[in-house]
Amino acid sequence: MLKQKRPLIAVLMDENTSSGGTRYEAHKGYFHGLVAEGGTPFGVPYAPELVTDIVANFDGLLAVGGRFAYPSEWYLDGMTSQSPPSLRLAVERAAMAAFLAGRKPVLGICAGMQMLACLHGSRLTPDIGAWSSSALSHDRRGTLHRVDIQDGTLLRQIIGEPTIEVNTFHREAIAVVGEEITVSATAEDGIIEAVELASHQFALGIQWHQELFAGERHPGNRIFAAFVEACRIAT
Repeated sequence: MLKQKRPLIAVLMDENTSSGGTRYEAHKGYFHGLVAEGGTPFGVPYAPELVTDIVANFDGLLAVGGRFAYPSEWYLDGMTSQSPPSLRLAVERAAMAAFLAGRKPVLGICAGMQMLACLHGSRLTPDIGAWSSSALSHDRRGTLHRVDIQDGTLLRQIIGEPTIEVNTFHREAIAVVGEEITVSATAEDGIIEAVELASHQFALGIQWHQELFAGERHPGNRIFAAFVEACRIAT
């Protein structure tokens, strides 16, 4: 019997934006979650000259969470990000666009989801609480809330359940949905928690931090399994 190849997955690293941006960093759960499902993940740096080689040699892209400012035109009129700028922006933008153009799987988590959405016409609010007085307090590490998963979406197919409990640790959120974007999950207050591109085999973004559930019995870990399998098929 032929041994199945472990797909190579590029993990775009985050950085310590709150303390000078001197280090790359990413939660170990991103890597352990992919390895547990048969993937071979490698962290990639902010080097624009490497993007072409990364897209050519890796089977899929995972864009991790982080806090950094997007272009002003990606926010609602008159609003700007409270987060610092980052060299990550240009590299992630180029890499994600190239992986999508090459029909290779993309998974965006937190900031990675917002990048996927904004590359396809969506716009953000930089402060959920100021934008919606009825919103839950989403920027609270360690707390959980329910998300409702829409019928007929890739996410519903993967999870197999109409609702799950997820963590919440984000200040920004999608406020306007681009025409190419499908909303696949929302929180109880209506805040968008997952999006996808229906035109792509696997282009999925989730707002919560699934990596924090790696190694646990959590239904959201099926996302890692489905992503690795999509990357395997793409090899």
